Amino acid sequence: MAELLDQFISPEVIQLINSDVAWHYGIVPVKEDELGYHFLVGKDKDVNLIKEELEVVLGRSVAFNIVDQTDLNKLLGKYYRNTGTTNKEFKFDKNVDFVDRLIQEANKLNSSDIHIEIYSDVARVRIRIDGHLIQRYTIDKSDYPELVNKIKIRSNLDISEKRLPQDGRINYDDFDIRVSILPTLYGEKIVMRILGHDASSIDIELLGMSESEKEHYLRGVRKPNGIILISGPTGSGKTTTLYATLKLLNSEKRNIVTVEDPIEYTLDGINQVQLKESIGLTFASALKSFLRQDPDVIMLGEIRDPETAEMAIRAALTGHLVLSTIHTNSAWGTISRLRDMGVPSFLLSNTINTSVAQRLVRKLCNNCKQKESIDKTIWPIKDDKFPMPGEVYSPGGCEDCHYTGYKGRLAIYEVIPVDSELSDLIKDESDTVEQHYKSRNIRSIKDRAYSILTKGDTSLEEVYPLLIERS
Repeated sequence: MAELLDQFISPEVIQLINSDVAWHYGIVPVKEDELGYHFLVGKDKDVNLIKEELEVVLGRSVAFNIVDQTDLNKLLGKYYRNTGTTNKEFKFDKNVDFVDRLIQEANKLNSSDIHIEIYSDVARVRIRIDGHLIQRYTIDKSDYPELVNKIKIRSNLDISEKRLPQDGRINYDDFDIRVSILPTLYGEKIVMRILGHDASSIDIELLGMSESEKEHYLRGVRKPNGIILISGPTGSGKTTTLYATLKLLNSEKRNIVTVEDPIEYTLDGINQVQLKESIGLTFASALKSFLRQDPDVIMLGEIRDPETAEMAIRAALTGHLVLSTIHTNSAWGTISRLRDMGVPSFLLSNTINTSVAQRLVRKLCNNCKQKESIDKTIWPIKDDKFPMPGEVYSPGGCEDCHYTGYKGRLAIYEVIPVDSELSDLIKDESDTVEQHYKSRNIRSIKDRAYSILTKGDTSLEEVYPLLIERS
């Protein structure tokens, strides 16, 4: 039976059934042939009843191999990313505040987003935990319009408008919900983002920087003026790093102002402004106003256009410390990105203090992670600096991690301090800039990804995209 559990299951076979069916019946497909469909099923299931129902639903003969329930749950978590309780159908009850219950449940599970969506024959609710969506409920299609209207009313949105996107907000005592509604083929899709968490628990010491990275970063933060840039894709933890920095800088001696979209955390002692582009309150226009507010530290949610880049440079040149994010793939890529926005190299060399790149990767659940060997044909690096490890750890799946094999996330960083020598190279647009910072043994994202893989903190699947990136 072990060979059945260890065999590769193709994506085509996995797609024979959806997540609802897999978790409802407790089955995983392993192959399809001329005789029909073949499934794995747990020992405690009524195989005859499942067989009878599935053959009606699928229209083909069905055969089963019985396996241990724990092993089956691991496969379900691996291929269908479910919680084991997600497929219970929720019947909309006017006497039960499902919206409030769902939001409180998601917040308790440290979820960042709630997705509510409808398809041709069913609606589902998923929540994002550690960056990945997990299905939580299914909802009868007939109940869906009433659920949408209930959320619209709570968000102060127009319940009669079903053709255009709408954005609203639901307020709670200790957090807020940003609501986005989008018309789709079968109805309106809702995404609710959990915002406004108190930032008091965020600490620079807990971000995951190594001692040398933290030393380089804090040296830039302690300078009275200049720009500190955090780069990385959406969802890589840039905002958390910025708020840990603001918390460190926050004191009654400093005037700190921010403009954000959205305001994800609150922190006493900091003046926070919500971006409102519809009325002309953009990053650039807010920054112009900030400069008349006698600030010491300015935080911009993102530098996304030439006008904002120009204003950030001007603020740094006039004696302010500016913190912001930018979308690039590496710490060095921030320089090229700002050049593309029209910022001259001589200004960059005089204003950039520190450039940081970061990523988030899921951490393996210590309760169920398991060792596995690597096929050398799939090892992504052909470099003696990164030899293929003999064994790595892979996700298992247990109740503790919702059968996903992962629990929590790790931040990995690349921190480049801009010293006088590097500043001169940037000013001269020298081709030896990258060689300069590599000679200082600054660890790249790839270095960090390789390190946590070989330590057993994460899986090859999680860091594979980072290992194939250019250092």
